[in-house]
Amino acid sequence: MDWTGAILILLLFILAIMFLLKKGSSWNDSSPNLPPRPRTIPILGNLHLMDMKRLSRGMIKLSKEYGPIFRIKLGFQESVVLIGYETVKEALVNQADVFAERPLIPIFENSAKALGIIFSHGENWKVMRRFTLSTLRDYGMGRRTIEDKIIEECTVLMKTIKTYAGGLAFPPKALLEHLPGRM
Repeated sequence: MDWTGAILILLLFILAIMFLLKKGSSWNDSSPNLPPRPRTIPILGNLHLMDMKRLSRGMIKLSKEYGPIFRIKLGFQESVVLIGYETVKEALVNQADVFAERPLIPIFENSAKALGIIFSHGENWKVMRRFTLSTLRDYGMGRRTIEDKIIEECTVLMKTIKTYAGGLAFPPKALLEHLPGRM
C-alpha cells in the first residue's frame, strides 16, 4: 500500500505542471481582440526573449515578427507594446479615450491611495487631468507670455554667467536659485 501515496503525489505533480503550462502558455489566447504575442514560459513569461540592458532592441525585434502592436508577458505582468510613431499617435491621439485608463499597481494603490494625477485611474484620473490642465493654462502654459518670460530669464542668466572671469569655476547653484539684481 506504500505505492498509492507515491502515485497520488506523482499525479498531483503532473496536474500542477499541466496547470502551470496551461496558465503560462499561449493556449488560452482564444480571444480575437487580443494582439499576438510570443509563446510564454510559466512564471518567466517572455523574459527569456528580452535583453534587459537594451529592452528597446528586443521590442523592435519582436515587432518585426508580430507587427507594430503585440503583447508580452514579463513575469506575471502582461503588457501591450506599441512600436512606431504612427501606431503610438493613432493610440494616444486619435483613440485617446480608449487608452486613457491607467493600470492598477497594488503598491501605489496602498501608498498613494490612488490620489493625484500620477497614481489615480478611471474617472478620478480624468477629473484630475482636466483640473491640472486648466490650472496650468491659467498660469500661462501654452501661451506666448510664459515663453517670453522664460527667454527673458535665460538671457539674464547668460549675461550673469558671462560676467564671471572666463574659464574660472564658480558655483552655479546660487545663480539658479536667485539671480543677482532680480526680485
